[in-house]
Amino acid sequence: MKTKLALVAGAALLAVSTSASAQVPPLNFDQAAYITCKQAHDMAPEPRKMLAVYLAEHASRYRGVVIPDNEVGAQIAHLVRGGCTLAPDAYLFTVIDRAIVAEMSKLPKRR
Repeated sequence: MKTKLALVAGAALLAVSTSASAQVPPLNFDQAAYITCKQAHDMAPEPRKMLAVYLAEHASRYRGVVIPDNEVGAQIAHLVRGGCTLAPDAYLFTVIDRAIVAEMSKLPKRR
């Protein structure tokens, strides 16, 4: 599974390598953590989704929860979208983390 995810991520990076620098997703957490909502919005859809999933997985691991693929996961996505609409200069990671904290009581605990 991780190998398949790495291949998909590598292919996506190759696909956007000819795009503008704002289109290329960061390669590590230190770079990803300082991407603003506005910068993420300027990215192509697939790299933006990869970035958001990467940051959400990092934040959920830190908080000890799992983000499910159901209505609760969709609610987190809506909170992130709303937070980025209200504060486009906010760091995407911060918006995602706060959305997870807001819904943490509804999220399953990590094993």
